[in-house]
Amino acid sequence: MIVLAGMIGAGKTTMTEHLAEYLGTEAFYESVDDNPILDRFYEDPKRWGFSLQIFFLNKRFEAIKEALMNDNNVLDRSIYEDALFTEINNLQGNISDIDLNIYNQLLDNMMEELKGLPKKAPDLLVYLDADFSTILYHIKQRGREFEQWEDNEGLLEYYQTLYNNYDTWYEAYDKSPKMKIKVESYDIEDAKSMNDVLNCIARELYLLRDYERGLVWMRGTRYHVTGLSNDYQVTCINQSTNEPLKLSLQEFMREVNQ
Repeated sequence: MIVLAGMIGAGKTTMTEHLAEYLGTEAFYESVDDNPILDRFYEDPKRWGFSLQIFFLNKRFEAIKEALMNDNNVLDRSIYEDALFTEINNLQGNISDIDLNIYNQLLDNMMEELKGLPKKAPDLLVYLDADFSTILYHIKQRGREFEQWEDNEGLLEYYQTLYNNYDTWYEAYDKSPKMKIKVESYDIEDAKSMNDVLNCIARELYLLRDYERGLVWMRGTRYHVTGLSNDYQVTCINQSTNEPLKLSLQEFMREVNQ
C-alpha cells in the first residue's frame, strides 16, 4: 500500500491515478466532489473549520481501514496527514483549542484501532514536494472557484502557512518508510517523464518488500526473483522448470499485485 502526501495543488490525485494504473491496483481518492462542507469552509473557515476536519477525518479513517485490509492500493492523501490541517486551522484561529483537543482524542482512538488490523501501516509514503509558485499555478489551473485566492488575502495566508509547515510534518512522519519527489522534476504531460518517476517509486517499493529474499507467486507457479537491473528489468527463475523470466518492473509489480 502506498499513500500520497503533499500540499493542496501538489498533484496527488493525478499521481494516484497514474500510480494505481502502473501497479494494476485500486486507487482511493480524497473526498472533494462529494464533500458538502469544503466550499463552505473556504467561504467561512471559522464557522466550518472543525466540521470540515471531522468530515475528512471520518472519510480518511474509512479509507485507511479498507486500504489496510485489501493491502494493494494507492491512497490520495491519508489519515496520517490529516492532523496537520487541523493544527494549521487552530493556529489561524479557525478551530479552538477545545475543538483541537477533541479532534486529537478522536484521532488517537482511531489510530489505536488501526493497530488491530492485520496490516499495521503503509508500505511507503510518497511526498510530492512542490515550489509554492507551482502550488498556486496548479490551484489556478484546476479552476475550483472556492480555492482561488486572488481576492482573498486570508486564503492566500492559509495556503502559505500550510505550505511552510509541510517539510516539518514530513521530517516527523514515522509510520512507514517514506520518499520525497520534487514535483518540478517531472512533467505529467510527458509519458516518458511520468514513467521515469513511476519506475522510481516502484523501485523503492520493490526494495522495501525485499522480493529477492524469497519466492513470489506469478502465473500459477512460484518464481525466485534474482535481481532488478538499472533499466528496471526484473529477472526471475521458474522454480518448477528452472527457466528464466524477464519482466519490466511495471509488469512484475502488476503480476505480484494480482
